[in-house]
Amino acid sequence: MFTFIKGLSDPLRILIIVVIAVAVHLIVINIRRLSDRLMRSLPEASFSKARSITSLFTSILVFVLYFGAIGLILKEFGVSLTAYLASASVVGLAIGFGSQGLVQDVVTGLTLIFSDLIDLGDMVEIGGQTGIVKKIGMRYIVLESYLGADIFIPNRTVTNVINYHKGYIRCLVDITLSNNTEIANQMTQKVREIISSVVEQYSGIFIKGPSSEGKMKTSAGKVFWRIKFRIWPGRGTIIETTVKQEIVQSLKELESNYADWMVSVNYEVEKKSLPVR
Repeated sequence: MFTFIKGLSDPLRILIIVVIAVAVHLIVINIRRLSDRLMRSLPEASFSKARSITSLFTSILVFVLYFGAIGLILKEFGVSLTAYLASASVVGLAIGFGSQGLVQDVVTGLTLIFSDLIDLGDMVEIGGQTGIVKKIGMRYIVLESYLGADIFIPNRTVTNVINYHKGYIRCLVDITLSNNTEIANQMTQKVREIISSVVEQYSGIFIKGPSSEGKMKTSAGKVFWRIKFRIWPGRGTIIETTVKQEIVQSLKELESNYADWMVSVNYEVEKKSLPVR
């Protein structure tokens, strides 16, 4: 191939080689543009995964084009293709040993993408970090934490994944009220003030503001008031400790025999309804 160039003058040979290099570069640019158009045409939900896969295969194709073009150019300057391939293999092997972490990231990333273990918008816990999946890439998984911060998790560190596929956690706080109507009304007012303060202070743990499910009765005739919180997984400690303690202490001022067991905290899983932010 390109044997016809050998009979040409040196300036003309150099010009043809430059034209070939420019042509390869233009092909690379068009390939990248085509892949970008392809990715934009995909549904938003699958965009991140498709972008990762397309980016990988585009990079491989670009590498092959540049690698082949450089080899042909070197051949015209008298460099043996065999020597070129052997040198590239040695260099590639050295780079491979030096970047084992990168290779692990890519392999794990492909596994996550093709296995559908997690998807965009899922609430997951990976390596002790909880958040909404924003991106699944070749090197990192990006989660959005309850504080709105982006958490970058290298793919090679992914071992155990907890997927809250049913959605967010619902925390139910049941508050036993006094049988005396006047005191019961005072209790509800105090509880409202405490919850309002807590929500303002710890707003990051709540998916939505609290809602009241009204007053209920047990089979024994005890009246209790149920308040529902939608919270991030693993963030119920504040409600179990701070909120509960403040409620109990406040209600003891209204009724001296009020006990800790009269405020209970329970959890349920609620179907996911919020989009990715």
